Amino acid sequence: EDLERPVSGKIAEFMERSSWIRKMFEEGARLKQQFGPQNVFDFSLGNPNLEPSSKLKAAIGAAAGDHAPGVHGYMPNAGLLETRNAIARKIGQDEDFAIDGSNIVMTVGAGGALNVALKTLINPGDEIVIPKPFFVEYVFYCDNHGGSAVLVPTKPDFSLDISAIEAAISDKTAAVLINSPNNPTGRIYPADQINDLAQMLRAKSKEVGRTIVLISDEPYRGIIYDGASVPSILKSYENSLVVTSFSKDLSIPGERLGYIAMNPGMQDAENTLAGLVLCNRILGFVNAPSLIQRAVANHLTDLVDVSIYKRRRDRLFNALTGFGYDVIKPEGAFYLFPKSPLEDDVAFVARLREKLILTVPGVGFGGPGFFRIAYCVSDETIEGSLKGFEEAIREL
Repeated sequence: EDLERPVSGKIAEFMERSSWIRKMFEEGARLKQQFGPQNVFDFSLGNPNLEPSSKLKAAIGAAAGDHAPGVHGYMPNAGLLETRNAIARKIGQDEDFAIDGSNIVMTVGAGGALNVALKTLINPGDEIVIPKPFFVEYVFYCDNHGGSAVLVPTKPDFSLDISAIEAAISDKTAAVLINSPNNPTGRIYPADQINDLAQMLRAKSKEVGRTIVLISDEPYRGIIYDGASVPSILKSYENSLVVTSFSKDLSIPGERLGYIAMNPGMQDAENTLAGLVLCNRILGFVNAPSLIQRAVANHLTDLVDVSIYKRRRDRLFNALTGFGYDVIKPEGAFYLFPKSPLEDDVAFVARLREKLILTVPGVGFGGPGFFRIAYCVSDETIEGSLKGFEEAIREL
């Protein structure tokens, strides 16, 4: 029958646009079947391959075995106060910034946190300014709530271009969304840039007559190298929200747990917080999963062994630069974002695929001319891939 398809035209278009990582994932499954999994080197997904700490695993088991009356009932939409208080204490210690549990909202991962934050802030037609390259889902999250993403360039070293952000701000700007340590580049935005950004946002908020919120997406804050530190957004700018998850540094992405930390100095703080809590509920999350909230409360510092990721970063970075690839050494997260030896990054990624190496073209992250390697993989995968990486650039 010649009926209109049930999938909306917009979603059909989104599926096409968002398909790079999915395409590589599906391609990987096909190649593994054809050539054997040990002969395919899959760097496409940022799926951490380290196990959670033994202490956290034990805590998850204990939480699952707790059958106290009411333990499986509804909770406040903002989450369990014990967990929120523990997070507030950790922020206080890590960032030297006073915040209490009432300013924390537990969410279904950082993805849930971003959707809750954007729903709270966006009026229909509003804009969110985002430096690129950026995490692919941001554009779709903005659209979910009637807003649109305004993408601005970063500098050649992937650090913030404050003047480009400033030029993109108008009276339609609800927020600026940054991600540091960054996916896909591994760049940490330094403190002086964050302070400059804060100063600029104060001035522009006055100029356009509305509070411009700074949202910082920080799921990789715990995965940093070489003594680097991630500056405190909360400390730098009063109208700030930090969204994050425990997926990467505690290695529990499937448990879908994250949070929003709202700066207590936020303009109209009480209403903003109430908005975040309401949006957590009416988006259908209701609250973050309770079992994992109970489990992590006393294990927020039991991070995965970051030295393993550092070793993998160093091995790949040294090998690739030795082969002639142009790549900036990442300060955090678990991605390399080399310049494509071919101007067309999609064509070069296809060339790597012929060597059974799966990476993602930079165009999918708003960074054409580059490609992303997720090195949260086994040492065997890294070692096995090196011959193919070398051949792919040599042949050019």
